[in-house]
Amino acid sequence: MTDLNHYIGGDLGVSPTGDLLLASDTIEGQQRVLRRLLTNPGEYIWHTDYGAGLPQEVGQVTDARRIRGVVRSQIFNEDIVLRSPDPTILVTAIPNGVSARIQYVDSTTKKPVALNFDINR
Repeated sequence: MTDLNHYIGGDLGVSPTGDLLLASDTIEGQQRVLRRLLTNPGEYIWHTDYGAGLPQEVGQVTDARRIRGVVRSQIFNEDIVLRSPDPTILVTAIPNGVSARIQYVDSTTKKPVALNFDINR
């Protein structure tokens, strides 16, 4: 099943003719991984255990090792992320938040995918 083109925190993707855009393959996978990592457990009312809760890290003392472990365990819940080679996950503290740099191999294309994002207030 194809998803609507939507990055968490943004608007739905719209074509030049006004139709809603669909996401597939790598883009769909990136959107799903981001949505999982940036959703706090309990916020998705139909699946209360869904989400890594990374936004909850803002304002906390950054424990990069623990956050890396959370990210690693959560991204493997998405079929798009291959387990081998092991994803590279870099977590660093930034002013008022956390920066994440993730590289994994897409299970559909077998190509590396880079996903970089910051979470701050």
